[in-house]
Amino acid sequence: MPIPLLRHARTAILVIAGLMTLSAQAALFGDDEARRAILDLRQRLEATNNALKTQADDNAQLRRVLVDLQGQIDALRADLNKSRGAQEQLTRDLSDIQLRQRDAQTGLEERLRRFEPVTVKVDGQEFQVEQAEKRDFDAAMEVFRKGDFALAQGSLQRFVQRYPQSGYLPAALFWLGNASYANKDYRTSLGQFRQMMTLAPDHVRVPEAMLAISNVQIELKDTKAARKTLEDLIKAHPQSDAAQAAQERLPKLR
Repeated sequence: MPIPLLRHARTAILVIAGLMTLSAQAALFGDDEARRAILDLRQRLEATNNALKTQADDNAQLRRVLVDLQGQIDALRADLNKSRGAQEQLTRDLSDIQLRQRDAQTGLEERLRRFEPVTVKVDGQEFQVEQAEKRDFDAAMEVFRKGDFALAQGSLQRFVQRYPQSGYLPAALFWLGNASYANKDYRTSLGQFRQMMTLAPDHVRVPEAMLAISNVQIELKDTKAARKTLEDLIKAHPQSDAAQAAQERLPKLR
C-alpha cells in the first residue's frame, strides 16, 4: 500500500478508536462536550474517507497511465523489431544487388577484353593488333607449318586483303611469297616478295626475301636477274646468313 494511503488508513483507525473511547466515556462528560467531540471526530473521519477515496482514484488513474505507457512501449518495441527486420532485408537486398553488379561488371570486362588490342612480337618487331587479327594470322601460319601450301596461300592472301594496315603485313607477305613459290606460282611469288621489301625495307627478313627472289628468277630462267639479285644481297647485307648462301650460289650461275 502506498505511504499516503497507509497514513490515511491509520488516521481512520485512530478516529474510529476515538469514537469508541468517547462512547465508553460519555458518562464522564457533559452532553454538549460529548456532542462536539463526536462531531469533530465524524468530520475527521469524513475527511479521512474523502482523502482515501481521492487517493484511490489517483492510484486508479496512475494505473491507467502506467498501462497506457506499457502499451506504447510494447508498440514501439514492435515497430523497432519490424524496422530491424526491414533493415536486415534491405541489407540483404543491397548485398545481392552489389553481387550481381560485380558479376555483370566482370562479364562486361571479359567481353571487352575480347576486343582489346594485344601486343605481339614477330621477327623482332613489337606492335599491337586486334585479337581477331592475331587469330587469323596464327591460323594461316599454322596451315603453312603443316605443309598445306595451297591452303596456306589462300589463307595468307585473305589475311593481306583483310588487314592491309596490319603490323603482321611484312611477315604475312614474306610467308605468302614462300607459299606461292611452293605452289610454283612464281610470278605471283616474285611480286609478293618485292611488295614486302618495298613495304618494310629494313625488315629482318629482307635478306631472305632477296635470296628467295633469286630462286624465283632462276625458276623463271632469268639467270642474269638472279645473279644481280644475289650480288645486291651480298652488298646490302654482307653479314647475313642469306649473303653467305648467295656467295655459295653465285659461282654456279653461269
